[in-house]
Amino acid sequence: MARVVVGLSGGVDSSVAAWLLKEQGHDVIGLFMRNWNDASPTLEDECPWIDDSRDAMLVAEQLNIPFQILDLSADYKTRIVDYMFAEYAAGRTPNPDVLCNREIKFDLFLQNALKLGADYVATGHYVRKDSLQLDGMEYFRLLQGKDPNKDQSYFLCQLNQEQLSKALFPIGHLQKNEVREIAEKAGLHVHGKKDSQGLCFIGKVSLPDFLQQQLKSKEGDVVLIDRNAPEVLHHIERLEKENTPEKWAEKPLFTRASGKVIGKHKGAHYYTVGQRRGLHIGGTGLPLFVLQTDVAENIIYVGLGEDHPALMSKALEADCQGIHWVNPAAKRFLAEGKNLKARIRYRQSLFECDIKMTENGQFCVFRSAQRSVTSGQFLAVYFEEELICSATIK
Repeated sequence: MARVVVGLSGGVDSSVAAWLLKEQGHDVIGLFMRNWNDASPTLEDECPWIDDSRDAMLVAEQLNIPFQILDLSADYKTRIVDYMFAEYAAGRTPNPDVLCNREIKFDLFLQNALKLGADYVATGHYVRKDSLQLDGMEYFRLLQGKDPNKDQSYFLCQLNQEQLSKALFPIGHLQKNEVREIAEKAGLHVHGKKDSQGLCFIGKVSLPDFLQQQLKSKEGDVVLIDRNAPEVLHHIERLEKENTPEKWAEKPLFTRASGKVIGKHKGAHYYTVGQRRGLHIGGTGLPLFVLQTDVAENIIYVGLGEDHPALMSKALEADCQGIHWVNPAAKRFLAEGKNLKARIRYRQSLFECDIKMTENGQFCVFRSAQRSVTSGQFLAVYFEEELICSATIK
């Protein structure tokens, strides 16, 4: 049996992961990660890390396994929070959950676990892992969780082979209700605990409140873009008549003259493409959606209805640094023209796509138009159940 360090978060998923490993006879150690350490009242009063660490400790006591708290807050601020501020300030929308898994859970946390003599680290992610032999090499595959409503493979789309080789995902084959049933039968006190909503410091605090800790508010105009605006009609024509990924990936470029001012906002860097909530503008009939943000001019461009043509795209361009291969052996699928699928946000249904390598970079072409492609987020590409690669959206 192996020594396994489990990232105990104080929730039901990681607790059941630890319980299953203990039942299998592994030498299990519980480790709680403290990722946030900010005494500002806006955040500290809302951040539940103290309660979560207490729940994690109680679970460790129930399972009779060693338990430690690992403070990674300094590195977390440098690697995740500072990057997050910089991306929002530049008008992009980062995904801190993806970065947290790549930089913290399966890097710094893994390093500390190995110092404790661990053979593996385990988490409560709803994903699966297996391996295959190819040309004398072993390749690890990251597979979707069996619960389609809880699959978290998207959040792990930046892991590499070394990280996967040391990772265990004990609950990836289970449904969420099965996990809760196991926890209740095992007598774990967290069996009915609600799921956390993302990272602790964003879970209970609105994103603008968090961003205002460093990105100051700055009033600007909200400009309504009509569906028949010239820029929108040109965008529709391009999607229908052009036949190159580069043209399909282009987005309409609005200016203040493209529409009419209908209200004010507190800072363009607080908003993201496709956002509906937080505009606080009524009387428009259909709901308003953010079509584009301009942080340089501090303008938000909005449109009526979730089907506004300016929200739709047929392709996207990946970051110039290229595609990150979770499984390098899967590169052959591109050459063989395999049917690939992708998603550009968590919980989005997979859609069919093609990866095109052009002179200007890597493009993902959608076989059906997708809404709210957002710069700074991640494209995750799948072949059947396996997440094979990912890239940052330009």
